[in-house]
Amino acid sequence: MKTLIFPFCLVFSILAYAQKDDIAIIPEPVSLVKKDGSFNLKDNTVINLIGNDKDAIKAVDYLTASISGATGFKWVVKNSAAGSAINLSILASKDNELGTEGYKLVVSPQSVSISANQAAGLFYGVQTFLQLLPTEIESKKVIKNISWKMPCVEIKDYPRFGWRGLMFDVSRHFFTKAEVKTYIDDMVRYKFNLLHLHLTDDEGWRFEIKSLPRLTTVGAWNVKKVGTFGTFSEPTENEPRDYGGFYTQDDIRELVKYAGDRFVNILPEVDIPGHSMAAIVSYPDLSCTAGSDKYRVISGEKFMIWPEKGHFYGLVDNTLCPANEKVYEFLDKVFTEVAQLFPFGYVHIGGDETARNFWEKSDAVKALMQKENLKDLDEVQSYFEKRVEKIVESKGKKVIGWDEILEGGLAPNAAVMSWRGIKGGIAAAKLGHEVVMSPTTYVYLDYMQSDKATEAPVYASLRLNKTYQFEPVPEGVDAKYIKGGQGNLWTEQVYNIRQAQYMTWPRGFAISESVWSPKEKKDWNGFVKKVEKHFDRLDISKTKYSPAIYDPSFEVKKDSAGVPVVKFVPEIDGLDFYYSFDNSSPDNFYPKYTAPLTVPKDASLMKVISYRGDKPIGRMIIITVADLKNRAGIK
Repeated sequence: MKTLIFPFCLVFSILAYAQKDDIAIIPEPVSLVKKDGSFNLKDNTVINLIGNDKDAIKAVDYLTASISGATGFKWVVKNSAAGSAINLSILASKDNELGTEGYKLVVSPQSVSISANQAAGLFYGVQTFLQLLPTEIESKKVIKNISWKMPCVEIKDYPRFGWRGLMFDVSRHFFTKAEVKTYIDDMVRYKFNLLHLHLTDDEGWRFEIKSLPRLTTVGAWNVKKVGTFGTFSEPTENEPRDYGGFYTQDDIRELVKYAGDRFVNILPEVDIPGHSMAAIVSYPDLSCTAGSDKYRVISGEKFMIWPEKGHFYGLVDNTLCPANEKVYEFLDKVFTEVAQLFPFGYVHIGGDETARNFWEKSDAVKALMQKENLKDLDEVQSYFEKRVEKIVESKGKKVIGWDEILEGGLAPNAAVMSWRGIKGGIAAAKLGHEVVMSPTTYVYLDYMQSDKATEAPVYASLRLNKTYQFEPVPEGVDAKYIKGGQGNLWTEQVYNIRQAQYMTWPRGFAISESVWSPKEKKDWNGFVKKVEKHFDRLDISKTKYSPAIYDPSFEVKKDSAGVPVVKFVPEIDGLDFYYSFDNSSPDNFYPKYTAPLTVPKDASLMKVISYRGDKPIGRMIIITVADLKNRAGIK
């Protein structure tokens, strides 16, 4: 018998380790203790809701809907004090540590208990519960012959920040109501609670304002163009302007309710005074150049110049005129209806990238500057923002804007969304204003995720490991002013919901962990293991994502002879890279990368693929030698 003890103990320890290693919760909980055993989900399980919080049923409804599709099981839902197999309860005595969104989750072999101070906490506990189940729970179809087991655990969890957001630009390309719901469904799995909808821009006005019907009859439509945004030809007069769309007010109410049922607030953005071409096309007398025959809703053609330094320069006037009283009458109508449609306490007023070259030439703006003693155009825009704040506040809402609203003097009560790095957020916090961090350097989801040879062309890159370094509270800033953070998905080069998903995940995982999990619990290597397990979940749920973590980055320099030398830089450990310069497609029988490569003199293509062990795991990357030379500065 003694000879069996060691093998038995070894097998038991391996199984225990494997089971613990299978726990992959994103975002990482505050505390997680693994216990022995497992809970087996079965048909006709009783789900008991304890407490009389009217919103708690939302968590129960979400739970039953989420587990019915894959299991095919029926559920018995009760509301009693008696214990059942699965218990969701609002705590009778408040746990101050949990706050409004925290929860406790206890899984034993006999039962599951999720408890919270408020219904939102139950909902987030449900998200963790679902992540403990096998990956197949993500299936939309019934999966048979599977044991729906989850490991026994004790979890105590609550968010680091109350503002955990994703911005979805539905102006550059219109996304249907159903597609926005899909985006909401994707984000709540990872405990995001704020959807920032960028509803207006130069490419389209996307929601109905009943008192200003031309905003959607005219401003919501442009010419369909496909390719690289910003390089399209100027639309001709005979090209139909039938591409786009908008949300009716009933659509907005439906989306607000859909999000609210999932404990998500929707932040509406009306981007002003710049980025206003769709509004100006609809009502031309809102600009400082009224009567121009060049006003068109932009279809992706070049219409602005973005210098490396200084202010943006408009080739056509896409700005509301700060010296025009009709503008403020217009905005009063807009924000009256916005406030009625969106219950969230904040309204985003944009304020970014204002092309001021038409203001400089405007006699009306010059007269305004003299009248109001405004010394420069920064102060002109500040004058505009302060008047807009008064309008928004008169509707019972609070203003938030991009960090340009700091220039010339910040409106008295405005919150700032810091996007040009973190400096704007630091400045606003030191002035005692609320801040949401969304810096380009870490959380711009429109940036390329891998080498530009594999990605839709955008002006910058952002790898997952860089996003994971996002820290919402800058050093030296009082954390009480930092409401949280969010990722921003601009959609100039995002044409459909599949690409929107691809650009969001897995970088959205990293953002969720930065705004939910304790700072000290962040661990890149552990995070990567979880990401790969969640790739399996996304595969089953048919959610598109980027596999860029398996792609190397390429650093290209020229040697003393003027020949390009390529260094492969992996994002994660444990991969091998194989390459070719002979135009054929490499596999793991080809040369393996071990040191920087000197590009052969007559080669025209470099092809690279990544392997883990003997299985390909990455994409075939194809880069022309001409491109490599260009990257190395070789002419």
